[in-house]
Amino acid sequence: MRFNIIDKDDLHQVIPLVYELNEGTIDFETLRNRFDEMKHQNYECAVILESDNIIGVTGLWFCTRHYIGKSVELDHVYILPEYRGSGLGKKFMQWIHDYAISKGCQSIELNTYVSNYPSHKFYYNQGFEILGYHFLKKLK
Repeated sequence: MRFNIIDKDDLHQVIPLVYELNEGTIDFETLRNRFDEMKHQNYECAVILESDNIIGVTGLWFCTRHYIGKSVELDHVYILPEYRGSGLGKKFMQWIHDYAISKGCQSIELNTYVSNYPSHKFYYNQGFEILGYHFLKKLK
């Protein structure tokens, strides 16, 4: 297994995993269009590779926040189910931690769905704390 940042022109390679993460609620064309936009923003994409197959993914959004300084926010963290429970997620989080430090970040942030209890336990075990609530208002 190895961890990498993929080239922005190759972002389409992670769409099948992000599709699975969203349980098919966002179609492939919409995901492709969104990733095409994201590649022009402060976004990078980290993957877990087994041979040349992507088996895990997370987006990395870089910004500076008034309350913590330079930060990276993890987005769409997903590892294929057959690779979970093996310690791979912990290794991926350590790699991301080291990568964020190399980029000058003072913090790592993320959101996880309220109903995703296994992720809560995982992130607590990785040293994350709950800071607040994430609110969303859809605009027409």
